[in-house]
Amino acid sequence: MKSSKKISSKIWIANCLALSLLAIQPLKSQDKIPDYTSKVPRFVYANTLTEQLEQLKTNSLMLRFAESRQRQSADKYRPIYHFVSPESTLNDPNGLCFWQGNWHLFYQGYPPEDRRQHWGHAYSKDLIHWKDLPYAIYPGPERAVFSGSTIAESNRVIAMYHGTEVGNMVAISEDPLLLNWKKTTNDRAAIPLRSEALFPLPYSVFDPCIWERDGIYYALSAGRAPKGPGGRQIAESYLFRSKDLVNWQYVHEFVEGDRFTLINDDYACPYFWPIGNRYIMPFFSHMSGGQYLLGDYDTIRQKFVVTHGSKFNFGPASPSGVHAPSAAPDGKGGVIIIFNMNPGKPTGEWNQIFSLPRKLTLAGNNEITQEPAGDIESLRGSYQKVNPMTLAANKEIVFKNIKGDAIEINLEIDPKTSPVIDFNVLRSPNKQEYTKISFYRERGMGAGRDYRYGEIARVQGVSNAQQNPVLPAPIPQVRESLLSIESSFASLDPDVQPRATETGAFVLSKNESLKLRIFIDKSVVEVFANGKLCLAVRVYPSRDDSVGFSICSHGQESDLKSLEAWQMKSIY
Repeated sequence: MKSSKKISSKIWIANCLALSLLAIQPLKSQDKIPDYTSKVPRFVYANTLTEQLEQLKTNSLMLRFAESRQRQSADKYRPIYHFVSPESTLNDPNGLCFWQGNWHLFYQGYPPEDRRQHWGHAYSKDLIHWKDLPYAIYPGPERAVFSGSTIAESNRVIAMYHGTEVGNMVAISEDPLLLNWKKTTNDRAAIPLRSEALFPLPYSVFDPCIWERDGIYYALSAGRAPKGPGGRQIAESYLFRSKDLVNWQYVHEFVEGDRFTLINDDYACPYFWPIGNRYIMPFFSHMSGGQYLLGDYDTIRQKFVVTHGSKFNFGPASPSGVHAPSAAPDGKGGVIIIFNMNPGKPTGEWNQIFSLPRKLTLAGNNEITQEPAGDIESLRGSYQKVNPMTLAANKEIVFKNIKGDAIEINLEIDPKTSPVIDFNVLRSPNKQEYTKISFYRERGMGAGRDYRYGEIARVQGVSNAQQNPVLPAPIPQVRESLLSIESSFASLDPDVQPRATETGAFVLSKNESLKLRIFIDKSVVEVFANGKLCLAVRVYPSRDDSVGFSICSHGQESDLKSLEAWQMKSIY
C-alpha cells in the first residue's frame, strides 16, 4: 500500500509539471455555454473625446443614471461624498487606473433589466468628484463579469477579470474615455476554468490581476489550497505569463514566505504593485476581509517574497465593514486604493458603497502610511474651530458648534497619561444614539522578548557586539496603541446589524500627539489616525438629531491642541 501511494503521488506531480509547461487550452468544442448576451442597451462610441462627450449628453443610460441619482438623493443614509452606484447596487471596485488625464474606476454593477454583474464605470480628475459613464464590460461568453484589474499602457488599457462559468478574460480599450471594449479571445476565456488535459489542474482560476515586465504579461489567479496544518486550506495565488494576451502559460505559485494570513484565508481580488522600493499585494479574504502583504519581487525566480502583512479591516467584512480593494500606482511611488463597504441595514435600491480613496506609501522597510487621497479638501464648506483647552478627567465635553452627518473633523490631542479617550460622533442630545471612537494609549501588543540579547548575554557578561558582531540591532521594545469604533449604540432601528467593535493597532511614539481625521457621511464613519491606520464602518442613526460630537478623557486629563470641522459638500 505504501509503495502504491508513492507511485500515485509521483504520477500526480508529473502530470501537474507537464501541465505547467503547456499553454492554456480552450474549452472542448462540445462544452458549449449558454447565450449570455446582456439585456442592457449597448452602444458603440466615437474615438475622439469631443465626439464622445457629445454622445453622452443624449445617451439613454446616462439619462436614466441622472434620473436615478436624483430620485435616490433623498435617502437619509445615502452618502453624498462617497461613490455610490447611480442605479441599483454595486459590489467590488475593479480596474482602478489613470488614463489620459483621468482616473477611471470600474465596479460590479447590477443593471435593473439584467441583474448579472456588468462592469460599471466612472471617471474623475481628482479621485473625489466622480462622473458616471455607461457600463463598460458586458457578460458574454461569461455568465457574469466578476472582479479584476487593469494596466494602462501608452496607447491602450488592458483589463483582466474573472468571467463566471468560463474563466479569466482579457479585454482592451483604446478610446479617450474607455467606452469601447473588445475581448481578446471573443467567445472563450484567456485562462479557462478547465483544460483538455485529463488530470487535475494544479491551480484555481478566479479573480486575476495583470502587469507587464520586459515585454511579458504576467497575471495572478486567486485561490487557496489544502497545504496548511493537517491539510487545511491556506491562501494561494498562481502566476501565468503571456506574450500576446491570448495564449497564457501557467508558471507556478507566486507568494513565498507568507506567515501573516490566517488558515482558511484566500487571496481574492489581488493587486500587485510597486510601493517605494518594495512591492505590495492588497487582496480580499472571504473569511477575514481586506488585507495586504508587503515584500520584494524576485524577478529572476518570479516570486513575491513576503516580509510583512497587515489588515485593512479587523474582523469579517460583513456586516458594515470594508470589503474588496481596487488599487493602482499613483505615479509617485505610492499606491491609491479604494474599497467597497458592506451594508448593515436594508436600504432599498442601493446597497454597498465605496470608501474614500487612500494613498498608501512606504514609511519604513515593513511599514506603510495611509492618508486620504485626492482633493478631499475641495468638498469643505462652512468651518468651525475650537481653541486649545485642557480636557478634564472623566468629563464628557459636548462641542455644540461641531455637528453634522456629512462632516470632516480634524483634531490633535496630547493624551498625556490618560489611558483612554472617547470621541462620540453622530450623538443625539441625550445620548440615545452615538458612535464611539476610542483611543487606548499603549494598550496593544508589545514587541515580545528578544532572545538574541536575553539572559545568556547578561549571564556571560558579553556585550552584543562581542557576542555576535553580525547580529542586527535589538528589536525596539515598543507597545502598540489601539483605536476602535463601537457601533452598538449607533442606531435604535431594529433592522440594523451593528458591527462588532472594530479595533486596529498603530505605534504612537513617546512624544507624538494623537492626530485624527474623522469623515462622517450619512451612514459612513472613516477615521485616519496619524497617517498610520484607518478604520471604516457603516452606521445608521435613526434620529434626525443624532449629529453631535463630544470628547471624554478618562482617568486623567489630556490637552486638546486643535479641533477643526467642515461641513462637506456633495460630489454629485
